[in-house]
Amino acid sequence: MKTKLTDLADIIRSKNSGPYELTFDIMFKNFEIFEDVVKSGQINEELVCGLFRITKDKIINIIAFQPAKAIKITIKRPICSGDLGETDVYGAQQHAPLLNLELDL
Repeated sequence: MKTKLTDLADIIRSKNSGPYELTFDIMFKNFEIFEDVVKSGQINEELVCGLFRITKDKIINIIAFQPAKAIKITIKRPICSGDLGETDVYGAQQHAPLLNLELDL
């Protein structure tokens, strides 16, 4: 059964992780949901590459952090924060592709 990520998580956000990186945090509603998502393996490099239209070499890490019931994804920024042509200095609006994500749990 497909379930929207927005129904599974309390927080889905993005932010800078320094001027050259973006971090996405997915914080789940409870430990059971967190464990189910992690065990499913659906949040992986292939998914991140497709959602953000990047290649695998742009992914720095995808970490499941159990104490926070969270998955943290860090990627290289396409344009350095504050550079000419960059439109989101704080990286706070980059998580939008995650909002329509559906997982098969």
